[in-house]
Amino acid sequence: MASRAGPRAAGTDGSDFQHRERVAMHYQMSVTLKYEIKKLIYVHLVLWLLLVAKMSVGHLRLLSHDQVAMPYQWEYPYLLSVLPSLLGLLSFPRNNISYLVLSMISMGLFSIAPLIYGSMEMFPAAQQLYRHGKAYRFLFGFSAVSVMYLVLVLAVQVHAWQLYYSKKLLDSWFTSTQEKKHK
Repeated sequence: MASRAGPRAAGTDGSDFQHRERVAMHYQMSVTLKYEIKKLIYVHLVLWLLLVAKMSVGHLRLLSHDQVAMPYQWEYPYLLSVLPSLLGLLSFPRNNISYLVLSMISMGLFSIAPLIYGSMEMFPAAQQLYRHGKAYRFLFGFSAVSVMYLVLVLAVQVHAWQLYYSKKLLDSWFTSTQEKKHK
């Protein structure tokens, strides 16, 4: 065996590293996908906290009605969107497939569905703003419908990527369990 400072082992030219064990690809994928999903969950939590803050200020009337409008109806069920993210985080330590599947299903119900409803609920106000330049709800001087559509678009992207990576992670976990069954 060669040391860093000593000569190379006899009978080798340094090209015999091919036989060494490597980490299987599905394990590498699992770690990478978990990291990506965690980043998306943290972005979702930031959006969620901003929405909670906006709703709290609107309901508690901490600022005038001209500064912060009352929440739209879709914002209430969207508050439950934190549950799928927590289920997703709980599935990571032991690669729990059941929690990940529940997370994906509940993401459709508690995250994507309220966002679709929100886009339909705010559409007439957006149309009014676009056609006539009139806004009736405001967030710190900006049209509330414009700001909330921006939040909605960001949330849709976050949840869509989260679902995509979760599906890839689920496939990676199934690959690893299938290989264990064949051994």
